[in-house]
Amino acid sequence: MVLAESVQKWFGRNEVLRGIDLRVEPGEVSVIIGPSGSGKSTFLRCINHLEKISGGRLSVDGELVGYRQQGDRIYELKDKEVARKRSEIGMVFQRFNLFGHMTALENIIEAPRHVLGRDRATAIERGRALLERVGLGDRADAYPAHLSGGQQQRVAIARALAMDPKLMLFDEPTSALDPELVGDVLEVMKTLAGDGMTMVVVTHEMGFAREVGDQLVFIDEGVVVERGTPRDVIASPQHARTQAFLSKVL
Repeated sequence: MVLAESVQKWFGRNEVLRGIDLRVEPGEVSVIIGPSGSGKSTFLRCINHLEKISGGRLSVDGELVGYRQQGDRIYELKDKEVARKRSEIGMVFQRFNLFGHMTALENIIEAPRHVLGRDRATAIERGRALLERVGLGDRADAYPAHLSGGQQQRVAIARALAMDPKLMLFDEPTSALDPELVGDVLEVMKTLAGDGMTMVVVTHEMGFAREVGDQLVFIDEGVVVERGTPRDVIASPQHARTQAFLSKVL
């Protein structure tokens, strides 16, 4: 589902990604960990072309991200084509980014109606079902200001799912939440994983990584330092940098 080959990303003279190689199979949950500033979030944003890669190749479901190859030449896609491809990839951010002037249900049905062209009745029916799925069936008419952080993040997950994505990206989805609200969000993510959703998750929640992840990837200074099953990496990390990092977060 995701194939990164020597992916590089420069911001001016600052090389943030220095050749990332990663493979994520369909239905797999890949958890990415690493210190702040290591390039984790930048890599996630490259997967759905919120950031353009500076070198290497990155594909989702067999198609290059943001580009098209014809023969030996690669062409950048037009903005409309990029937006269409991006709609197939759900992304949940640290901050919930809900529209404050819309109810929970209105936030969820906005993109399916205007991007996918669904009629209002169909979008509402699907939206209500998704709110039930994330445990907020009784909060459809609530505005974000009247929801807790954990509830807002679950609405954000439902909003991403409303586009029927083939891949879900999570960028530290619990880092902005009070500790007592983290569990509800992680439970929703565990359910998605159990349903077979392909997920790439940047997080420091090591319990989630151990329980749900199929592979654990440690990134530091823009490179993959270590990867393996979560239990193996957590129990017996092979690299000194991984050992040092885990000693601080476990």
